[in-house]
Amino acid sequence: MKEPIPLSATGAPQNASAAASNVQFPLPGWPLFRLGFRPFYMGAAAFALFAVPYWIAGLLGLMALPSTMPPLLWHAHEMLYGFAVAVIVGFLLTACKAWTGLATPRGATLAVMAGLWLAARLSAVGAPYAAYAVLDVVLLPWVAFVLIRVLLKAGNRRNLPLGAILLLLATANLTFHAAVLGWLDIDPLRALHAGLALVVMIECVIAGRVIPAFTMSALPGRQLKVPAWLERSTLAATALSLAAWVLLPANLVTAAGFALAALLHSARLWHWQPWRTQSRPILWVLHAAYAWLPIGFVLLAWAQLGGVAASAGIHALAVGATAGLIVGMVTRTARGHTGRPLKVSRLEVAAYLLVAGAAVARVLLPLVSPAHTAEGLVVAAAAWAAAFALYLWVFTPWLLSSRLDGKDG
Repeated sequence: MKEPIPLSATGAPQNASAAASNVQFPLPGWPLFRLGFRPFYMGAAAFALFAVPYWIAGLLGLMALPSTMPPLLWHAHEMLYGFAVAVIVGFLLTACKAWTGLATPRGATLAVMAGLWLAARLSAVGAPYAAYAVLDVVLLPWVAFVLIRVLLKAGNRRNLPLGAILLLLATANLTFHAAVLGWLDIDPLRALHAGLALVVMIECVIAGRVIPAFTMSALPGRQLKVPAWLERSTLAATALSLAAWVLLPANLVTAAGFALAALLHSARLWHWQPWRTQSRPILWVLHAAYAWLPIGFVLLAWAQLGGVAASAGIHALAVGATAGLIVGMVTRTARGHTGRPLKVSRLEVAAYLLVAGAAVARVLLPLVSPAHTAEGLVVAAAAWAAAFALYLWVFTPWLLSSRLDGKDG
């Protein structure tokens, strides 16, 4: 779409240079590969739509699950490295360009990255395990290298820890595959717990920047200042508790650390004044998803004491917090980077509510009514699939076409 040309009282361009400066030339290449969020958001949503119903159908004996590894490991690994990591990669490749003003992979390079991600997902259900492992371990180090190189070139050292976390995430993934192949004598689930812990740390860092910033932008004159000591304490308590959970047997100290992290995250969220966002779904979805972090930490603390299964806390973090933040961010950032207003439609609000409902059905229903756990899983899977089907319905045409304002990206 062309930018309007300034007109004089007669309706003619005010001057030739003004008209020339507003001429928009066709942008090169297929829009899908102009910026990282496009292929990875669409791929992650499509994968989410099919992977969870497939998993539940397999549990119910309606379909055969992948035989390349134990089905539980496939489900846990693919929801982490197939779904969540795809969104993280798309977000960071896009955000890095915004942070630095420097180019991130696009065109053929971005297509190869997305193709590598897709090849790994497909090979997980039909290729020899070694081939799947090789395809799966390449992407994250590549993205980390790109991110670190661009940040260093721009002198943007503030965001370098995100590159380091990506490298740790890649290491956890490599450890998982080595454990499944029998090269390392460790439980593969422990490596997946490490991966989830690192994803949660990425969420804590990014959420601490974007949620208060987005909220203040929508509420002019409102200052949402979190004390520096609270920010540092929240991140430190979270990192130490998650590390202890991954590395140590269940113990009282780790339980206390999770309880402290839950308290600090609750205080952090309180400073962001979530009650002021109730009329703005594009904001309240992020606040509501963040609230699952303290819930998840309380459940993990309880699990350390033997009160509940660790699965409750894991899914509070994975479905409630991670998927909730993802559905909020992939709608907001895709709208912004396709030149559309930051005001969501009813279908997007429905997707928000469906993901929240999936979290409740998966986490809380089994706790209050264990006899209905199977029904809760089916309800959660249906709500989850419907949410990402709505996302694809709304956003696929936008992700496959140029920005409304004619800009690149």
